[in-house]
Amino acid sequence: MPPSNLLGLGIESTAHTFGASVVDDSKVLSDVKTVYKPPAGAGIHPREASRHHTETAASVIRDALTKAGAKPNELRFVAYSMGPGLGPCLRVGAVVARTLASYLRIPLVPVNHAVGHIELGALLTAASDPVVLLVSGGHTTICAYAAGRWRIFGETLDLTVGQLLDQFGREAGYSSPCGAKIEELAEKSVTLLSLPYSVKGNDVSYSGMLTAAKRLLHSGQRLEDICYSLQETGYAMLVEVSERALAFTEKTELLVVGGVAANRRMSEMLREITVRHGAKLHVVPLNYSGDCGAQIAWTGLLAYRAGVTVPIAKSIVRQSWRLDQVDAPWRSS
Repeated sequence: MPPSNLLGLGIESTAHTFGASVVDDSKVLSDVKTVYKPPAGAGIHPREASRHHTETAASVIRDALTKAGAKPNELRFVAYSMGPGLGPCLRVGAVVARTLASYLRIPLVPVNHAVGHIELGALLTAASDPVVLLVSGGHTTICAYAAGRWRIFGETLDLTVGQLLDQFGREAGYSSPCGAKIEELAEKSVTLLSLPYSVKGNDVSYSGMLTAAKRLLHSGQRLEDICYSLQETGYAMLVEVSERALAFTEKTELLVVGGVAANRRMSEMLREITVRHGAKLHVVPLNYSGDCGAQIAWTGLLAYRAGVTVPIAKSIVRQSWRLDQVDAPWRSS
């Protein structure tokens, strides 16, 4: 039997993943997803990814409800990823969510994808008031909560760290996402090559590093050495800006979320700075580090309880939507 307390459904569709999750007011009951796989050497094609979402949406949602032991008429709300993301992909999730909310006559809740990563990470790690390092294909941001919103203390000025890994991986002939493959190759080397290290204030820049890494690749440099150097140099930049944010805020927790949070080497490097500052490192569990319905469902539940809903007629999508533009009334200031 499903639990008798608050049940909600979340739908994620910002990029390559279509996911659905059912949550109650304390935990994730199910999390089901499918991922669009582009051809080797290619990135995400928005039209093809949205077609994948359209074709798999019904089965993903059905499986999420079944695994949660929940029936559609037991849901109290439907949450969807309003943005940021790829327009065609976002629209598929929004249409599905609107249809369900309209048919079931329940509220529709808009969720910012980036805030979803953070709030799910906080739930799963029990982090209460952390500095957050959000690292993925779509985000590279250092932030902390203050005065009603997540405030940014540093971010990328060009490529995200996930884009750095994916674009280099595609140049080497692999299919996105490439982070796991690059980590695998990096573990076979201890040779550190010179790559641009670019920290400006508390922001980072990866475009120069990508150009240099591609040049090394085409010059015949050993691939494993380049991957090792990408990780060591790219992650060292993130460690520096994260440590500065910890020192400035004097917070005692560092939470790492997003797809790149799955990287073991980055966690090792971050652990050293948290020990130095007497802080605790929280890393989102591996199976929830990438895009998933659970981040939308859980944040949707928090928003729903705080009275955040949107009329179906005004349920737009936003391809560009910074997390510091999002009110978070469910958190105490």
